[in-house]
Amino acid sequence: MAMGSVIWAFAVSLLLLQSCSSVSGAKRTYIVHMKHHQKPSSYATHHDWYSASLQSLTSSTTAESLVYAYTNAYNGFAASLDHEEAEALRQSDDVLGVYEDTVYTLHTTRTPQFLGLDSALSLWAGHSPLELNQASQDVIVGVLDTGVWPESESFDDTGMPDIPSRWRGECESAVDFNPKIHCNKKLIGARYFSRGYHMAADKPVTESESPRDHDGHGTHTSSTAAGSNVRNASLLGYASGTARGMAVHARVATYKVCWTSGCFGSDILKGMDQAIADGVDVLSLSLGGGSGPYYRDTIAIGAFTAIERGIVVSCSAGNSGPTKASLANTAPWIMTVGAGTIDRDFPAYATLGNGKKFTGVSLYSGKGMGEKMVGLVYSKGNSSSSSGSSNLCMPGSLDPSFVSGKVVVCDRGVNARVEKGAVVRDAGGVGMILANTEASGEELVADSHLLPAVAVGRKMGDLIREYVKTESNPTAVLSFGGTVLNVKPSPVVAAFSSRGPNMVTPQILKPDVIGPGVNILAAWSEAIGPTGLAKDSRKTKFNIMSGTSMSCPHISGLAALLKAAHPEWSPSAIKSALMTTAYTVDNTNSPLRDAADGSLSSPFAHGSGHVDPHKAISPGLVYDATPDDYIAFLCSLNYELDRIQVIVKRPNVTCARKFTDPGQLNYPSFSVLFGKSRVVRYTRVLTNVGAAGSAYQVAVDAPSTVTVTVKPSKLVFKNVGEKQRYTVTFVSKKNAVVGGNAFGSITWSNVEHQVKSPVAFSWTRL
Repeated sequence: MAMGSVIWAFAVSLLLLQSCSSVSGAKRTYIVHMKHHQKPSSYATHHDWYSASLQSLTSSTTAESLVYAYTNAYNGFAASLDHEEAEALRQSDDVLGVYEDTVYTLHTTRTPQFLGLDSALSLWAGHSPLELNQASQDVIVGVLDTGVWPESESFDDTGMPDIPSRWRGECESAVDFNPKIHCNKKLIGARYFSRGYHMAADKPVTESESPRDHDGHGTHTSSTAAGSNVRNASLLGYASGTARGMAVHARVATYKVCWTSGCFGSDILKGMDQAIADGVDVLSLSLGGGSGPYYRDTIAIGAFTAIERGIVVSCSAGNSGPTKASLANTAPWIMTVGAGTIDRDFPAYATLGNGKKFTGVSLYSGKGMGEKMVGLVYSKGNSSSSSGSSNLCMPGSLDPSFVSGKVVVCDRGVNARVEKGAVVRDAGGVGMILANTEASGEELVADSHLLPAVAVGRKMGDLIREYVKTESNPTAVLSFGGTVLNVKPSPVVAAFSSRGPNMVTPQILKPDVIGPGVNILAAWSEAIGPTGLAKDSRKTKFNIMSGTSMSCPHISGLAALLKAAHPEWSPSAIKSALMTTAYTVDNTNSPLRDAADGSLSSPFAHGSGHVDPHKAISPGLVYDATPDDYIAFLCSLNYELDRIQVIVKRPNVTCARKFTDPGQLNYPSFSVLFGKSRVVRYTRVLTNVGAAGSAYQVAVDAPSTVTVTVKPSKLVFKNVGEKQRYTVTFVSKKNAVVGGNAFGSITWSNVEHQVKSPVAFSWTRL
């Protein structure tokens, strides 16, 4: 049957469907994947084809039902459909898949120095600081987030040259956003995408549609990646200094895809679609959802097209740690970023009536409590509500007659930390000790509370709770220590940072790296207070936040610097450089530790380690991978061809080349699964990006339960760009514990370089 006839028959079947007596349910947004290359010649554009496909499908007009038509990141469209209409689309020969829209969630003055970006720039790959600055002015970082506060000094364009002529983006006009005033040579793009959000909203949308950031998150991440220098920056006196982004001379383009109800997949996909068309060099997404197959992962699908176009995609790993297997954004073509601490802290103190003084953290900036001890209460069992949540200081749970004039101990968990402080204040409390439970361990995150408040770890929290329980007249006073630098040990892996193993593809080790993500100062929206609470009327130009949302743009900015220094490098080469040069010891020269319980961290938590930009700029060797390599990887997962086509968007994709094991992908790290076989063998290819005539010797670190053999043990590269192959054989010994994990590394080194790959070993139950 001719394609035009297929469309006609399809339309007729939809008309018949609509005439049936069954009542359609509520409409929802669906993302529809079309057989892109089968567009009938009778339609001038794919958009026309999509419109025709919908014309007879709904009682609404096409304009109402068609949410988005995608051009770059996806072959298809998003539409508002009821269940029956979606099912009818699934039956069409022109449709590869129909997927319901999903919601994704949002996951500085010190970090440049901590990363070593303020010194020895002349050593960067032979570039002078001037050359590197000029090169980075041609690099464009696209940020998908909650928008931007354009008045921030972090987007000042003083001294910047004209916008690169290749830039195809724009700044969109809105009631509160004037492109002529709010965009410049630094902030060169500002767009917003809200149709998916509108379709999902079950009540009238009151949020203004604009690129403007009313949340703060997007301004924070954008300025972290590529903000300009701002002197005398601080959060109400905390963390004072000069704020700057990682790629301080790069351009910023912001794509607002997140709204009060969350970040909808259809909007994210359109944002990625537009960013690719606009010409960004790096995409930064501090957001994510649950893990699932790649053909159902909006971000993974859009990212594949991006890396085909040479765009580096950096995404946050998620904030669901220390739970195992809690990662988001696990596709191997994405840079998956976890979070660590930096060497700056904000100490605060809780002194009890028995004379004991406990150290915690806080960003409280008010008048304080003074020096007089007041009553201390732990409100468990003294609730003014029937919820039984008084120990958590949930809204409405505290009895004012019990807590008024006192310091309240609140357990961390369930509701926001800053909300607990507001609940205590509103009930008449004069201070709060926020005490961790087992879930958060010893991790401390500072917050800009509305009343005097100190956050303490689980062990100290248990001692304080015991004091309140056993003392007849417990008392306390809180005090604050400001900003402290050169804290040891650091970095430490954040307890909230999501962990491996990678449940989508266990043979790919994730996260890839960690970066600064705890107590990070960056620009902020003046539409909202630093706590983000509606009752917080304070305004500040900078805020301190924590999360993998904060670590992701650090790596995005570093990727921009590497792109400037090495414009010929592929996204996978840039990723490899950041991974193989990462470090796994802290500033006391001890192995990285985990904030959750103080134990030694593992590659399931820190990946290859903490990024080191100075070493990454000259890694010596890289593990490169092409889009065709990723297709061979997808084929090894035994996906059906039409599902692979959803991701790679090629008309005649085949699995003529297929890895026998997903772990055969030329990845900079290893994840070895021992199951039916005690022997796993992988081949890797290294590309010389250092000097001609370089030789590297291998060193292996392996647990006692595994024998590791690498052949050859020496690699010699005569020329720059030359590739050399090696094979590594992992053999499990009989003393290995089924269900257990162990870790090691493979390092290729010479006098100038160390190219290190972590190895995770897992013994799976058959």
